[in-house]
Amino acid sequence: MEGKKLVLASNNKGKLREFQAMFEAMNLNIVSQGSLGVSACEEPFFTFVENCLQKARHASRETGLPALADDSGLCVDALGGAPGVFSARFAGEPSDDAKNNALLVEKLRGESNRRAHYMCVLVAVRSPDDPEPLIAEGAWQGEIVDTPSGTGGFGYDPHFFLPQFGKTAADLTADEKNAVSHRGQALRVMAKLLAERWGW
Repeated sequence: MEGKKLVLASNNKGKLREFQAMFEAMNLNIVSQGSLGVSACEEPFFTFVENCLQKARHASRETGLPALADDSGLCVDALGGAPGVFSARFAGEPSDDAKNNALLVEKLRGESNRRAHYMCVLVAVRSPDDPEPLIAEGAWQGEIVDTPSGTGGFGYDPHFFLPQFGKTAADLTADEKNAVSHRGQALRVMAKLLAERWGW
């Protein structure tokens, strides 16, 4: 693993914190694209995997290094899978967690079906033109509650209730969250792929 470097194609501070904590255990040298002067790229697609691939190729092209991208969001059954890829900007630009959560609660007012899941797709490329990107995904099931709880996490975590824990994602410790979250699941699959396919 020594000397293996991956550019993380994200400028989301919450995601960066989670990735750095999980990658530390893997002994991978992760650098954020922002620290290398790489700006965010357009995400014009309606699926996580297409946006993720676009971000990974962009980061690799700009840095000349292998890159890992994440695209993730909240998919709510009663909203036909929305906000989905638009989770970070559900209430418009710029991204605002409080406004996004308020809009989500409003749209579910009077709705009995509160089932939802977080979805995470990870894509890793060795180069911008890599014909064999590594793709991993994870899904985390829960339900949406009107009243927020907890101060941990980010995004919709205070409203994402986990029946098996009896608390929201924002009530979990970072270690508890990483053990069961969509991102934690996807990262463990990606770690296996990096070892098997790239020899990392």
